[in-house]
Amino acid sequence: MHICMSWKNINFDWSKVRSFLVAAEEGSFSAAARALNIAQPTLGRQIEALEHDLNVTLFERDGRGIVLTPSGVELLRYARQMGDAAGAFSLAAHGQSSAIEGRVSIAAAEMFAATQLPPIIAELRLAEPKLEIEVVVSNHVSDLHRREADIALRFFRPTEPDLYARKLTNVQAQIYASEAYLDRFDPPLTLDDINRAEFISLDPENMVMHGLNAHGMKLTDANFPLQVDSYVVMWNLVKHGVGISVMDTSVGDHEPGVRRVLPDFPALNFSLWLVAHRELKTNRRVRRVFDVLVEKLSG
Repeated sequence: MHICMSWKNINFDWSKVRSFLVAAEEGSFSAAARALNIAQPTLGRQIEALEHDLNVTLFERDGRGIVLTPSGVELLRYARQMGDAAGAFSLAAHGQSSAIEGRVSIAAAEMFAATQLPPIIAELRLAEPKLEIEVVVSNHVSDLHRREADIALRFFRPTEPDLYARKLTNVQAQIYASEAYLDRFDPPLTLDDINRAEFISLDPENMVMHGLNAHGMKLTDANFPLQVDSYVVMWNLVKHGVGISVMDTSVGDHEPGVRRVLPDFPALNFSLWLVAHRELKTNRRVRRVFDVLVEKLSG
């Protein structure tokens, strides 16, 4: 059913709404002006004009930046819908024959980026030679709002309402050590032996220790004499017999000279999620990379 709209009641333009939307997403007028490639005073005037047109206040200044007012929060969801529609309009205008080209950045944890992404990227580059792929390797969560990446692979479900997430698969991890390290213990290896063993930590909060203790171990900080911030370094230390650590079974089970410490120990389960900013769903090159990653990593 077609709804008859009174166009006389619409007294603002999209460029002003876009300035409001980008300022809300970026968190400051200066960052929004850079994102839109316009002068900051120009952006400020556009938002002031929008506030005047709508007779509402959209932002408050708190000394560190800008904060949405209750009216701004309410109107933001409509601005996002307008942004999605504008992106879809642009896509339709360019048509399906438009080339998929340009840069797309993918954020992933170090070990995953090293073992899982290379064959996918190789195939994608052959299919889409005009695509430029940047792999952002980080063991910390990339901030999609700040455009640290276009797409991120995460081992937890995001909670931010303006992120689009797709669950890909369940990932299992186990505890591994080299044969040489495990030869220090008399067989058969017991849980008490492991509670006296040396582990390698990947983070200052030692989430590995807390996770393993939740599965029945009794580890303390004394069990973690070595801490690193690199999965690759950690895994090489394991292979060289320095200690025990947790690894994805798809990697650990196929590493020569390394085996599961306790074959009957319950697996540590994680969910793998593919995440992008909602506004990027209408970007053809980002959507193409997103869809390929879903196809190759699901299940």
